[in-house]
Amino acid sequence: MKICSFYAPRSLARPFLPALLLVMAACGEESNAASPGGSGGGPGGPGGPPGGRETVVEVSAAEAGEISRTVSLSGTVEPIRTIGVNSQLAGALLSVRVEEGNSVSTGQVLAQIDDRELAAQELSAVAEFNVAAAALARSEQLRERQFITAAEYERDRTAFIAAEASLQQLRTRRGYALVRSPVTGVVLKKLVEAGDVVGQQTRLFDIGDVSTKVVRAGVSELDVAALTPGMEVAVALDAVPGRQFSGTIRRIFPSADPTTRLVPVEVALSGEASRLASPGFLARVELPVGTRSNVLLVQASAVQGATGSEAVFVVADGKAARREVEVGSWARDRVEIISGLQPGELVVTSGGNGLRDGAAVRVVEGETGAGIAARTVETGERE
Repeated sequence: MKICSFYAPRSLARPFLPALLLVMAACGEESNAASPGGSGGGPGGPGGPPGGRETVVEVSAAEAGEISRTVSLSGTVEPIRTIGVNSQLAGALLSVRVEEGNSVSTGQVLAQIDDRELAAQELSAVAEFNVAAAALARSEQLRERQFITAAEYERDRTAFIAAEASLQQLRTRRGYALVRSPVTGVVLKKLVEAGDVVGQQTRLFDIGDVSTKVVRAGVSELDVAALTPGMEVAVALDAVPGRQFSGTIRRIFPSADPTTRLVPVEVALSGEASRLASPGFLARVELPVGTRSNVLLVQASAVQGATGSEAVFVVADGKAARREVEVGSWARDRVEIISGLQPGELVVTSGGNGLRDGAAVRVVEGETGAGIAARTVETGERE
């Protein structure tokens, strides 16, 4: 830009005023012609593209296809059932014979409670039982000879029955001193140590029945209708990355949780998954909830914006136009478009970060999204 300045005394300005005006007009025209915002056909003028830049993008066409929607849910591997083992006898624990993680079988002794007092009571009950048995035997002989009445015989017989019941009761209670496993499984929790004094119904252990291992996950009430017991599903274990296992829907609970509105679904692990998974492992289950045909699909990378306000950039005549769309199902790298697009329209799939409505774009093929997102070219560099 050329700047012209003049100074003349007031006494000389009036005679030369016409000439000065012509010179200043010439300077103004030269300045406008050289200015980047002038009316010339340069990159920043009306004749060039907005901003003087093109954004390099990749595109793909919206097309009809089939979409299989799956729901991925996470859950914890659990035994098919967990049994709490409680004390049925009050007393001090003489020994605890298992630890967490130990495998146990049905009837195996887990702990022993001090039963010495009961042992003494049992001896007394045995003596009373023997006396009652001898009295009943004598009464039977006397009754046969009709030396005693029927009432006297019934008295001795009743005393014998009471002594027998008392003895059986004490032996049963003493049997509770040995705490046994009710099932074959794994010790999940050990809540006591030797020397602890426990009361009746004190929880001692949790035993998990690991004959079948399951994953329980909450499924939306909108999706659970597509599931049926016996359906095979894919299962992944965080402890075994990169591998996929199989499972089977064992049961679907009859009602939803009133707080979360999710319906519990129980998936039984099978084969190698059941062998490798331990209770407490994190598992991810993919549940197929429906397949639909002849729906409009675009690549998932084309959709931008938050849920409920999704949009895509449509490319036509070298320009990108932002188009709001209604999104349906998501399936891995494809998204269903319910409204807002027509089949065959080109949408930006890579390089759309920072793209604005009406921006000039150049469509390329075979480049990665990371490379495209970082590239822009000047209009003058176009081939």
